[in-house]
Amino acid sequence: MQRRDFLKSIPAGAAGLLLPGTIGAASAAIADLKFRDLYARGDQLSEQTLALKNQTVRMTGYMAPPLKPEVRFFVLTKLPMSVCPFCESEAQWPDDLVVAYCDDAIDVVRYTDLIDVEGRLELGFWKDPETQFVSLIRITGATYEKR
Repeated sequence: MQRRDFLKSIPAGAAGLLLPGTIGAASAAIADLKFRDLYARGDQLSEQTLALKNQTVRMTGYMAPPLKPEVRFFVLTKLPMSVCPFCESEAQWPDDLVVAYCDDAIDVVRYTDLIDVEGRLELGFWKDPETQFVSLIRITGATYEKR
């Protein structure tokens, strides 16, 4: 069952009865982070982004086509991208992308479908040891759902 479906199943007025640490409490603590707020200028991360380091965030964007369906990560972009990150030159990729690492293999979403992603924000240069994919901004423990 998806988290959103679970919350819809709770009777009206009962959502406030959820104990701290449950889905309802966690949702209240999630900060929305927008692509436009990632950088201050150039490649410098904004103060807002830096302040959210290691906190749970929610971002909305598009899933770029993954290299293969068995991977546990995908690239989240501000605009739909019909190309795979490993198949094209970096000139064709936007600067403002976020890599989302999931605990399980991902279910690919059509690149034109808007999705919400939640997870822990990690910042700083990191190179995936398996794929060699380099990232500056990551969401780990990511969950996602179509809008």
